Amino acid sequence: MNSSTLSNIARFFGLIFLQVLVLNNINFLGYINPYLYFLFVLLYPFNPNRSLFLLLSFLLGISIDIFEDSGGIHAAACLVAAFIRPQFLRFSFGISYDHQTLRLSATPFGAKLSYIFLMVVIHHFILFSLEMFSFKHIISILEKTIYSSLFTIILVFLSLALFSKKYR
Repeated sequence: MNSSTLSNIARFFGLIFLQVLVLNNINFLGYINPYLYFLFVLLYPFNPNRSLFLLLSFLLGISIDIFEDSGGIHAAACLVAAFIRPQFLRFSFGISYDHQTLRLSATPFGAKLSYIFLMVVIHHFILFSLEMFSFKHIISILEKTIYSSLFTIILVFLSLALFSKKYR
């Protein structure tokens, strides 16, 4: 096993435990909850075995579902986000992604922000849509999506700044 594989394994389990033990207990204003576990999907290597990535994304989501007793909504949201990730990578990073020369730490802030923003918003919208599963709650779904997405994006960028080799 190389260091990248060990790093991904540690990130996978570390983010699950952080989410379950700490972040699930944070609930601002009754409906704003950070979902930092999604950082695994965002940071997973960009040219991996696609089937393995989809399987790991599903396992990540189902692990959160098991601890939250949420019936598979996290698994579905993670799986959809992982499935459409190549399109968002191509949209945000363009030719760098097409030529497989992409490193998230070396990308411009605007491209990184658009990638993270799009992925988190899609994940959260699917998550909250499945949680409420009713068109009469669309305002509540949008509110939870917007506020939780903003909180999650802030935590993602703080995590990237704290754990990036560039800032050490």
